[in-house]
Amino acid sequence: MDKVLYVAMTGARENMNAQQIRANNLANVTTTGFKQDFEQARSMRVMGDGYASRVYSMAESPGTNRESGTLQQTGRDLDIAVIGGAWLAVQAPDGTEGYTRAGELQINAANQLVTGSGLPVMGVGGAPIVIPPAEKIEIANDGAISIRPIGDDAVGLALVDAIKVVDLDPATSFKGTEGLMRTNDQQPLPPALNPQIRSGYLESSNVNAVEELTAVITLSRQYEIQVKMMKTAEENSSAAARVLQMS
Repeated sequence: MDKVLYVAMTGARENMNAQQIRANNLANVTTTGFKQDFEQARSMRVMGDGYASRVYSMAESPGTNRESGTLQQTGRDLDIAVIGGAWLAVQAPDGTEGYTRAGELQINAANQLVTGSGLPVMGVGGAPIVIPPAEKIEIANDGAISIRPIGDDAVGLALVDAIKVVDLDPATSFKGTEGLMRTNDQQPLPPALNPQIRSGYLESSNVNAVEELTAVITLSRQYEIQVKMMKTAEENSSAAARVLQMS
């Protein structure tokens, strides 16, 4: 295959992959606690017989932007924001432990404390948190959950559990396909020693909408150029074939 055509084809393909990453960021600009995914492309040498100059394009997501989003006050007792670089521990759909910054919590029909997407929030003991029927629920700055049971005349609150908050090392963790952060060895992490939680607040997405939109437009233009390169390479190849037939 003509080298120019091959480079253009792989470039166009990986350009589309890069657009998907950017478009996903843009789609989650208002998603609570969402973290921007990076994308990049690099030249890879084609192994095998032939010149060492043969390369193809490969796009990849080298990591996730873990910077904190803006704290937005809601006043809702079950809305929480994690301060600093810590993460909330939740039970992923496959039953393993994952980590998120989405603190829009609620209580489901089974009295479990869950995220807005329905994932059970883990307690410091490693099990999903169950909240008994209560007139009032308070989440302290260290993640401790206290309630006033329904019909209880006591003035004080009863401690139920504490939300598990962990510290993630960027070198040993990554974002999974479901959007949760994961450890490389898929093993649960121990609770953080000094968790800091703000009740009545939510963390916004850290995606910059203008930056993502500009990147999508730039990638679209690059894709058009690569398609034109493929068309030109095909025309040159056809012209060369006709010359050979005539000779």
